[in-house]
Amino acid sequence: MKKDIILAGVGGQGILSIATVIGEAALKEGLHIKQAEVHGMSQRGGDVQSNLRISSDPIASDLIPKGCADIIISLEPMEALRYLPWLSKEGWIVTNTTPFVNIPNYPEIESIMEELRKIKNAILVDVDAIAREVGNPRGANIALLGACSHLLGMEPQKLEEGISRIFSDKGEAIVEANIKAFRAGRDASL
Repeated sequence: MKKDIILAGVGGQGILSIATVIGEAALKEGLHIKQAEVHGMSQRGGDVQSNLRISSDPIASDLIPKGCADIIISLEPMEALRYLPWLSKEGWIVTNTTPFVNIPNYPEIESIMEELRKIKNAILVDVDAIAREVGNPRGANIALLGACSHLLGMEPQKLEEGISRIFSDKGEAIVEANIKAFRAGRDASL
């Protein structure tokens, strides 16, 4: 088993929480992981990107070469486009459709969506709306994790256990709200 994943978004959206849940689940399955993060100006709404490599065999490098990512998971549609050069020919993009407009010259969202629809393997889902629908407006990142979960090569239960572990210090209500968002995101993409 091998998955090379690029996670992308804007500071404050919860990209690193997604990486933590996936990493936690992978470790519990006895898999090897390597992760590299680029935070940029994340505290000012800048881009955040993480390379997450998971394998049943040892991993030499934490960086994913261009053209080799199996999955790009993005909480921001323009950020999904930014990392297209890293996507493999058979790779998947799973992205939120709600933009995070943080620059004055942000492109028209329809132009971005048009480009994303050209990708053969793309899951485009409004995880912001899903999170609001399940009563967890801050859970868009976990809904996005649910939307891509069937591509990760891990049992959904293992990912839910990862959610439980990383959010347990925030209380049972937060854990349950995030598991609900995860399941709703998963249902929306199947």
